Amino acid sequence: MTTVIFSHSSSLDHITPPGHPERPDRIRAVTKALEHPDFDDIERIDAPAADTKLFELAHPASHIKMLHDRIPETGIAIIDGDTSASPKSWEAVRHAVGAATAGVDAVMSGKADNVFANIRPPGHHAEKTTAMGFCFVNTIAIAARYAQQKYGIERVAIVDWDVHHGNGTQNIFYEDESVLFASTHQMPLYPGTGAKHETGVGNIFNAPLSEGDGSDAFKEAVSSKILPAVDNFAPDLILISAGFDAHFKDPLAGIKLVEEDFGWATGKVMELAGKHCNNRLVSLLEGGYDLEGLADSAAAHVRRLNLG
Repeated sequence: MTTVIFSHSSSLDHITPPGHPERPDRIRAVTKALEHPDFDDIERIDAPAADTKLFELAHPASHIKMLHDRIPETGIAIIDGDTSASPKSWEAVRHAVGAATAGVDAVMSGKADNVFANIRPPGHHAEKTTAMGFCFVNTIAIAARYAQQKYGIERVAIVDWDVHHGNGTQNIFYEDESVLFASTHQMPLYPGTGAKHETGVGNIFNAPLSEGDGSDAFKEAVSSKILPAVDNFAPDLILISAGFDAHFKDPLAGIKLVEEDFGWATGKVMELAGKHCNNRLVSLLEGGYDLEGLADSAAAHVRRLNLG
C-alpha cells in the first residue's frame, strides 16, 4: 500500500489567541509522531497553495471575498465566537485546500493508494456561507467537488469520525445524492446538529454517541450504520474527516476512545475503499486538542493506512 503525507509550514503560521485549543502545536505534535521509524517509507510532499477559485466549488464567491477581506494585516481578527484569523491564516487555508486537492490527484493518478493531509485549520464545520468552529472553508467538501469536476467521479463518500458533528459538510451536501456523508459524533455537543433523523435525500447517515461512550459503542455505530451505508453507496472515492477528539484525553468532549479505535476504523474504511474504488482514500486532519492523544491517534491512523 502506497501512502503519501501532504503538509505545509503555513499550518504553523495560522495563529489563534492564547489558550485557544486549535493551535499550531497540534501540527507539531502530529509531525513529531510521524517521524517515528514506522513511517520512514512514506513519501512526504509540501502541499501546493490552492487557487481560491476552487473554494467556490463549495461556497459562494461573495462569501470567499468576505472571508479574505477579514484577514488582518496585524494582530488577530475574530471571525466568530470560536474562529479567528491572523495575517497568514489565508495562506494556511489555501495550502490546506491544496493538500486536499493534491491528495485527490495523487490517488486518482495512481501515485498513491491513500493520502493523509496533516493540515490546519480544519474545515468540516464551515457551511456554505458561514465560517465557524475553527473552520474557514469546508476543505473536504471542496475536495469532493474537485474530484467530481476534474475526474468525473460520480459518487463520493465522506466518513467523519470527529467527535463534533460535521455540520458544514452535511449542510453543503444535504440535497446532493452524489455525495454520501456518514458521521459518528457526540450528542448533545457543539454544533448541535447530527441527529439520526437528519437524512438529507437519503445520503446523510448520522450515528450519534452519548457522553461517556467508549470503544464498544463507537465500533457498534461504525459497524451497524456507517460501514453499511458506505458499502451500499459503492463510492468511487472515499474521503475521511479524521478528527481525533473522541480520544479519552481530549478536553472538548466526553467520548472515551483509545488510539487503536482509530486504527480499527481506518482499516474498516480501507476495506471498503479496496472493494469499491481501487483503494482510493484521502484523509484530512480535523479536530483533536489533547496533544498526546492527537499524536498517538494520528499515528495509529497513518500506520494502518500504510499497512494496507
